[in-house]
Amino acid sequence: MSYLLMLSLLPPINTLILVWFVRIHNTHHEGESEKKYLNIFSLMALVIAAYLMIVIILENTLTLQLSIRIFTFIVLMVLLASLLCIAFKAHEKNASNSASESFLAEGSNLIVREDSSNNPLPADDTNSQRTLQQGGNLNLFQAVKTLNFWILFVSMACGMGSGLATVNNMSQIGESLGYSTLETGSLVALWSIWNFLGRFGAGYVSDYFLHTQGWARPFFMVITLMTMSIGHVVIAYGLPGALYVGSILVGICYGSQWSLMPTITSEIFGVGHMGSIFNTITIASPVGSYIFSVRVLGYIYDKEASEEGNICVGTHCFMLSFLIMASATVVGSLTALCLFLRTRQFYGQVVLRRIQNVL
Repeated sequence: MSYLLMLSLLPPINTLILVWFVRIHNTHHEGESEKKYLNIFSLMALVIAAYLMIVIILENTLTLQLSIRIFTFIVLMVLLASLLCIAFKAHEKNASNSASESFLAEGSNLIVREDSSNNPLPADDTNSQRTLQQGGNLNLFQAVKTLNFWILFVSMACGMGSGLATVNNMSQIGESLGYSTLETGSLVALWSIWNFLGRFGAGYVSDYFLHTQGWARPFFMVITLMTMSIGHVVIAYGLPGALYVGSILVGICYGSQWSLMPTITSEIFGVGHMGSIFNTITIASPVGSYIFSVRVLGYIYDKEASEEGNICVGTHCFMLSFLIMASATVVGSLTALCLFLRTRQFYGQVVLRRIQNVL
């Protein structure tokens, strides 16, 4: 009970404490410098994730002495402290340039005022602004009336719902396939790392190809959902090590969805009401989780277990369930493909131009 109370109270308390440190910073003068620090920060985050993965695997395969556990903990603290050092270094860099930045800002404001009074925008720029507003800044009621909203809703229900159902039933799946309690516990811990890698990787890769090749971001939804379906099939057949491989594929793709969905929402519907629109779409995640966890996995497992004495052992316990979820993610991938085809021209004409204007 106390553990559940901690889980329920810790996130909001954390948010309330840290919200006082949030500040709005003008970054257009120091974009390259801040990008350098952000890249270093991201690299260190990947190093920490790799370190945690190695430690978890070693603890799962070897019996580590207390001195070694203390050493690994100290190394972890040093790595975490390095992230704070990067943040403080970037803050010092920003503070040292604040005086010169304010001076340049005042000068540029004088130039802009003089320019705006004497040189009105040409007609081409006005047309460009109208083009950038197409499809953007819809409110929730306008977004719900569009087909793109419901395509995202179905894709999220299929992808995130089946991903949540997998991690929620990891213990029962491992038990039915003969994994030990320690192994299933390690798989749940590793899931968090796969989730992080999916969020980081999908964001970085989709940004790179959108900026350099002009690829519409929903294309990466198609790829991740198809890969997730492969992960479900791997788990379904329950071959030796299948749960490790399948959890990696499903975990990475599940994290990818949480990276791609909010960005796609802001790009298609605009950032004006992005919070309300995206959080309405995320209702699909618990809906999908309920359908797959209760109506599919739970129902089929209970039916199989009732024939064997309340505990089901073997690949048949979850094979049909994961094949159903694999089919659902294929459906989600097809709906994402429809979104890609519908928005490909929009990304080429509007989103890329919007990005170029910001840069």
